[in-house]
Amino acid sequence: MAYSSRNNKKYDVFVSFRGEDTRDNFTSHLCSALCRQNIQTFIDDQLNRGDEISESLVNAIEASAISVIVFSESYASSRWCLHELVKILDCKKEYAQIVIPVFYRVDPSDVRNQTGSFGNLFSKLEESFKENPKKLRSWRNALKEAASLSGFPSQNIRRESELINEVVNHILKRLDEVFRPCDNKNQLVGVESTVEKIESLLGVESKDVWALGIWGIGGIGKTTIARATFDKISSDFEGSCFLENVREESQRPGGLACLQKKLLSNLLKDKNVILDIGLNFRRLSRMKVLIVFDDVTCFSQLESLIGSLDWLTPVSRIIITTRNKQVLRNWGVSKIYEMGALEYHHALELFSRHAFKRNHPDVDYEKLSSKVMKYAQGVPLAIKVLGCFLYKREKEVWESAINKLQSILHRSILEVLKISYDGLDDKEKNIFLDVACFFQGEGINLVMKFFNASGFYPEIGISVLVDKSLIAIDSYSKITMHDLLQELGREIVRQESINPENCSRLWHHEDTYEVLTYNTGTEKIEGICLDMSNVKDIHLNPNTFTKMRKLRFLKFYNSSFNGENKCKVSYLQDPGFAEVKYFYWHGCPLKSLPSNLNAEKLLFLELPGSDIEQLCDGVKRHGKLNQIIHAACKKLIAKIPNPTLISHPNKLVILNLRDSKSLKSLPARIFNLEFLTKLDLSGCSKLKKLPEISSSNISRLYLSGTAIEELPSSFELLLRLWWLDLSDCKMLKSLPSILCKLKSLGVLNLRGCSNLRRLPERLGQLSSPIILNLVKTNIEKIPESIIQLFVLRHLLLNYCEGHESLPKFPCTMVRCQSLPGTATILIGFPMEKSHVVLARNEIPRWFNFQSEGSFITLEMPPDFFNNNRVLGFAFSAILSFSDRHVDCGRWFSFSCELKVKTTKDCDLHDKRLFQSRVNYLKSDHLHFGYYLFCEEDFN
Repeated sequence: MAYSSRNNKKYDVFVSFRGEDTRDNFTSHLCSALCRQNIQTFIDDQLNRGDEISESLVNAIEASAISVIVFSESYASSRWCLHELVKILDCKKEYAQIVIPVFYRVDPSDVRNQTGSFGNLFSKLEESFKENPKKLRSWRNALKEAASLSGFPSQNIRRESELINEVVNHILKRLDEVFRPCDNKNQLVGVESTVEKIESLLGVESKDVWALGIWGIGGIGKTTIARATFDKISSDFEGSCFLENVREESQRPGGLACLQKKLLSNLLKDKNVILDIGLNFRRLSRMKVLIVFDDVTCFSQLESLIGSLDWLTPVSRIIITTRNKQVLRNWGVSKIYEMGALEYHHALELFSRHAFKRNHPDVDYEKLSSKVMKYAQGVPLAIKVLGCFLYKREKEVWESAINKLQSILHRSILEVLKISYDGLDDKEKNIFLDVACFFQGEGINLVMKFFNASGFYPEIGISVLVDKSLIAIDSYSKITMHDLLQELGREIVRQESINPENCSRLWHHEDTYEVLTYNTGTEKIEGICLDMSNVKDIHLNPNTFTKMRKLRFLKFYNSSFNGENKCKVSYLQDPGFAEVKYFYWHGCPLKSLPSNLNAEKLLFLELPGSDIEQLCDGVKRHGKLNQIIHAACKKLIAKIPNPTLISHPNKLVILNLRDSKSLKSLPARIFNLEFLTKLDLSGCSKLKKLPEISSSNISRLYLSGTAIEELPSSFELLLRLWWLDLSDCKMLKSLPSILCKLKSLGVLNLRGCSNLRRLPERLGQLSSPIILNLVKTNIEKIPESIIQLFVLRHLLLNYCEGHESLPKFPCTMVRCQSLPGTATILIGFPMEKSHVVLARNEIPRWFNFQSEGSFITLEMPPDFFNNNRVLGFAFSAILSFSDRHVDCGRWFSFSCELKVKTTKDCDLHDKRLFQSRVNYLKSDHLHFGYYLFCEEDFN
């Protein structure tokens, strides 16, 4: 079967079973285990079955990659089950569907031969079909064929939980085979034998916690091998996590905390896990887990993330990739696999895939390719970069490049990679060096703005770097660079001078400490990035930055959990910071901003946890954001005869003052900055008031945990505001009615506003898709206007203790004329569908059609869809979690599907209206929503 057809399967698994035997025990537990592994499973829960299986069930079988048949004692007494079995085996022949039999408390030979109690029950069914020997023969043949397949006899595995684990693990492996691409152009080269060695060293059969280190230089393929091993064996473990880029992520502010949360969330399958180390590792001590720590650089990273191996159960496995062998020794890792270079034939194949887009070099390029291999020395990344560099180049270019390689002789692989760097122009080189020193893993939008302000033309520059495999943009829009290439960039900067003060960029803490401590900075320095957790206190001289006239980037951050500012200074002397675009200072000790920040150049101003008391204090000598803002707004407030002489407005994009506990007020023009899109004042616990607004382009405003008592009346002018976070504003008692004028508002977070009891009555006039979070508020009444808010995507009401009532939502659009007043509400709404979740256990009585179960069938007149009376329809369902619910962990998948068949001979129109995940709750919840028909539906 072709890969494309397999990959289009709607379901991973179809489960065929006899409900009376296994619905409430084995089958429910099996489906729960499949759900926890995110395996899309179809299970037929219909209680009333007829003689023939429905067309929808036939479609479900055909749309599944694997069918699991649970043979129980009375399976063959059900005509329905036997019809399913015949269809499943037909799909096996026609579509190469995988069939896995499970013999639940029956002997496979009894199923195969229809003997024993299994055969006796089948015999009773035969009595009813004596006149249809053809059907009986097809059933017997199907039972014989299915029972002859390799399966899982329950009598061979004593505990059901173990049987289920084996079945699920087998399904995972078969699904991997099904959906693995047949096209091997992008397959890994030369990893199979290495993965087998890693598996052997892991001691899979051992009963002791086993930690394995994979050690080698950057770019040698450690992560690739670890990932391939993880993908192969992770299904054998109860929990697994591949923790990528430990070194890189741990260097970010609070990075280790984020990594630990990701680790625990993945292992425990709980996205809202609480960082209580004792509690969570106690839970992990009972689980068989597989963990990969990728790119670990120091012992403290492992110690912070997991403590010691004593936490884990004896059958767990740990893999650590690192360039530092001492890290493995310090953690007591006795098994270390040293990554070597690729063997020649594998290296040549990898190179050929990039240089020639095939598995071997062109005949005319064999000798040249061999010379490239000699200098690449089997390092995969070097091979890939050189292959991409030489792709579709003429022989003369190859010879020139190889001659350059020969002049380098036995220099390191970093020098080999420098060939690609040498082909860049000056702007592209600057982008490459900035990424290598400062922007690894940062969002591409932020980086693009910075490079634009630096005059580097990033639109073309970044494109060139991506094409040359020097950088990449990942699926999260982050700019990334391989370690080996990052080392190349940093080595290039190091070679600028033996004295760090004469280098263009400072990122190593020892070099930065030396320059700042001895005040030796020069105009050569363009950027400084210092992790303050790596140094002792630095007492800065007020003149520290006066000579750094080309400084574009300044970042003092702290990667430790409870990091503190270690760069001490009372004030900074003018001049300085004339060219700074990025100014980040965690725990900035200054009481006010440096006055020499250039309003015309500054893009990003972030001072989390600073001692800033006010942004305008009237002291001329020191920093005033008000002066910056005034300069920025000159174009708006000053009358100058010649407009061409006016300086550009301020370019500030981000202002971050998070956790500045001393901040009490903001300058009047804070919202007037033309390019300011994000303002973060979260945790500014002394901030009680916002200034009035005349105009603003802010799209994200964070006021969480402030002492804000009310929003200014001019708040309506935040026309581009999309995200408003007022969570945990304990002093906030009301919201202004003008809030409804914020037409761009997409997220309104009021969680924890315990003094908030009312919402604006006109809230329903909001027009954009919105998430409204009212968790842990004391809202007494939801406004009636919420009925109009059909753009509402999520309404969160948990723990609203003061809640009195909810409005009656319109609930049907099937026949507008039968529901006076409803049509006027629905016409013209921009959203085609929406739904809300409410704590209720009854379907509203005004629904015309009601039914028990997970579906409802309606028969409509022949011309039902051929007139203008129908706008759409509303649906309502009670989601109830009983003791027999399929427990998928923290989340439960909920969906609504519409299926329309206009005549018996036409195809079924099948459309999924929505699918969402909801929390598992003990109480019943009402899901209410609507769908507006579009032109496509009527066609």
